[in-house]
Amino acid sequence: MARTPSPTDTTPDVDAMRFERYAAMSPAEKAVRVVELTRAACLLALSGLRARHPGAQEQELLLRLAALRLGADAVSRAYGWRVPDGA
Repeated sequence: MARTPSPTDTTPDVDAMRFERYAAMSPAEKAVRVVELTRAACLLALSGLRARHPGAQEQELLLRLAALRLGADAVSRAYGWRVPDGA
């Protein structure tokens, strides 16, 4: 599998070590890593939503997060909720 260069300041030897460790992980370990990273991304997104919408209730913030992840149309169809300000 070809690797594309990372647009970071990581050196090639450290990058190679990282890929070796990922290759050595079991499927279960990789799944745990994906879940952890997804959870972290959601928490960061929620933090940003709280900063942009300080008066919003938790339910609205979660719906806004769903709209970011799934699209406003999918959230509207699934939950009957539209993002009030279009964002």
